[in-house]
Amino acid sequence: MPQYKQFPLPDTAEGLTEAEILTWHVKPGDTVAVNQIIVEIETAKAAVELPCPWAGVVTELLAEPGQTVEVGVPIITIDTDPGGAAAPAPAAAAAESNGSSSGKIGEEMPGGRIATLVGYGPKSGVAKRRARKDAPAAANAAAAAITPAAAVAPPAPIAAPPVVAPAPVVPQPVTAPGGYVPLAKPPVRKLAKDLGVDLYALSGSGPNGVITRSDVENAVTAPAAAPAQSVVDNGTRERRVPIKGVRKATAQAMVDSAFTAPHVTEFLTVDVTPMMDLRARLKNHPEFRGVKLTPLAFCAKAVVLAARRTPDVNATWDAAANEIVYKDYVHLGIAAATPRGLVVPKVRDADRMSLKELAVALDELATVARDGKTSPADMMNGTITITNVGVFGVDTGTPILNPGESAILALGAIRDTPWVVDGEIKIRKVCQLALSFDHRVVDGQQGSQFLADVGALLAEPGIAMTY
Repeated sequence: MPQYKQFPLPDTAEGLTEAEILTWHVKPGDTVAVNQIIVEIETAKAAVELPCPWAGVVTELLAEPGQTVEVGVPIITIDTDPGGAAAPAPAAAAAESNGSSSGKIGEEMPGGRIATLVGYGPKSGVAKRRARKDAPAAANAAAAAITPAAAVAPPAPIAAPPVVAPAPVVPQPVTAPGGYVPLAKPPVRKLAKDLGVDLYALSGSGPNGVITRSDVENAVTAPAAAPAQSVVDNGTRERRVPIKGVRKATAQAMVDSAFTAPHVTEFLTVDVTPMMDLRARLKNHPEFRGVKLTPLAFCAKAVVLAARRTPDVNATWDAAANEIVYKDYVHLGIAAATPRGLVVPKVRDADRMSLKELAVALDELATVARDGKTSPADMMNGTITITNVGVFGVDTGTPILNPGESAILALGAIRDTPWVVDGEIKIRKVCQLALSFDHRVVDGQQGSQFLADVGALLAEPGIAMTY
């Protein structure tokens, strides 16, 4: 008989409590294989693709695109035995009799727990799910009859529940506080994103106001007109977007940091003409051929070198243990603006890298971040951060510390500026640096020394020979 299993949303990163369903790659009636990608979710840290833990046929999607689901709540139901009950393979039967398991996703482990993407799930029991607002009581009763993933066979035969073909998933309007969210299927949302079309500005021509592919394509080919305002909230020209995902996590982290660590920010203007001259020479050097050598790479090298002389900027304030934790490694965070919001991926052990290795690592990091593929693990456990505001033509700023770190350096735009050299005014390449630090860990003298060291290394790269 059919064997229905429900796949709960797993904890894909340490401390994850919820995630948003972005895109389903399967639909009811599809046949799926073990480890086949079935859904893309957005956590507080990154977009993550989830593989299917079992092979079988999809019977129901329990969450819709745009819906936020808590960890542990089932998101999909799969019939793992659509052709009827099958006897276990001899090897599997022997393993079960010995109480051992290979530990694959979805399998029962010793103690009655189910292997999940991270760790093990709860002990065997009846799977619970939130009741849908639009689901009748009969549907909820049918959901309760689903056989849990690790259900133990009853001692006596029982009648199998009637197999009911899953109803097609019909998109339902999602109401946000103070406004609405445009209704469109995942492929249409992706098309709109690729073409730069604002779904809020469209009126859906499909059933129940669903925005179709034609609506998006027509918006691109329509003749230019005066910019129209998105009208919501009974005629008010405004739109509201729910705060979730990366934006929600970033906002909370910044608030926690700003009101926990006493920030101090210092500024330094630097003549980086020698650095830019060295960059021009190295770009023609055979060893750097094909390497994207940016000012950020030089700044990263200067930061890791200067941190050797002022290790306090690379330390952490541990309030729980009443200790300052000094770290003999540098996991360098690089603040990156992405379509999903601000993320800070890390270059691991940046202090052990050469200038060329840093340049390559930074280029790869930026590419992955722009594609929205930075994994949650790559954004954790940083020790010090650089934010390159210069790429936006900004001179400087007062950056906020990342939680758990004691310093962050802002690199401003490099501009042609009148500068006094040997008593004469000349046009030089000049930029501004801004260092914010946690005054609990870093004193003014230490912060000033670190900033001065970074500036000196950018103003005269040859000083690195003395470190």
